[in-house]
Amino acid sequence: MSNDRRADVASRPPRTATGRAAETTERQREKVSASARSILLTILGEFVLPRGGEVWTGTLVDALGALDIEEKSARQALARTAAEGLLTSTRHGRKVRWNLTPAGDRLLREGTDRIYGFMRGPHAWDGRWLVLTVGVPETQRQLRHRLRTRLTWLGLGSPAPSLWVVPDASKEAAVRDIIRELDLSDRAYAWTGPSAGIGDAAKLITDAWDLDDVEKRYLSFIERFEGLTVSSGREAFVNQVLLIQEWRRFPFLDPDLPAELLDHDWPGPRAAAAFHNLHDRWHRRAQDEWNRMDDSAAARN
Repeated sequence: MSNDRRADVASRPPRTATGRAAETTERQREKVSASARSILLTILGEFVLPRGGEVWTGTLVDALGALDIEEKSARQALARTAAEGLLTSTRHGRKVRWNLTPAGDRLLREGTDRIYGFMRGPHAWDGRWLVLTVGVPETQRQLRHRLRTRLTWLGLGSPAPSLWVVPDASKEAAVRDIIRELDLSDRAYAWTGPSAGIGDAAKLITDAWDLDDVEKRYLSFIERFEGLTVSSGREAFVNQVLLIQEWRRFPFLDPDLPAELLDHDWPGPRAAAAFHNLHDRWHRRAQDEWNRMDDSAAARN
């Protein structure tokens, strides 16, 4: 992306939530129609997990409704999440209360740690890489998908079939756990150490990760959220969820490369600063709005 483009994004004045209403609403409708479950998981992690993992159906339906998700889609997302073993339900008269299962609690805690810890601050690099080879036949598509999802979530990239790399040797234990959990120990081999200086490291990075696309996404995130203000508890809640929903994609996309491996000013730290600043700024009002919706749902017959 050109320097002019970056300068244009950086120099644009802040707009209010009202001023961005048209474009935000349109984007929102396009995304939430196909991602009710994804939005639900974001809400569960941000608002339900810190409250002991319990919530009324009515609270979730109201919360998803604030994000333009219709009640039918909200209930379908709940049913799907329960079918995946992440939620269980208990009836209380005419109302239903949902509880996170141990698997759901673990998933959300791991996600929360990764999302809020990602690019939290600069980190030194010792020059060491982790390299993994693991072969899974094409016929085992589900296993291949699970492996790719887990390794990508850790920041590993695949420059060639069956080969995974990351410039962070400290992830050795996490990679070992994934290989063990997926029962791939007899098909995998990994090692850590500095580069031998053979080949072009820049080409390896380009083959392993689509950094051009990641950079565009960061700049789009900055343009959309940096400087955004809210004027009500409902706006704080909606924009908090949308902020987290957008940010949670980046740990899958960006390996958070050390500065030594980047050839220009990377927008990731600026996007991370915008995320954490806005999340902190909107936190109390968003939580208060959640409490209001939860009290309302609890009071219904």
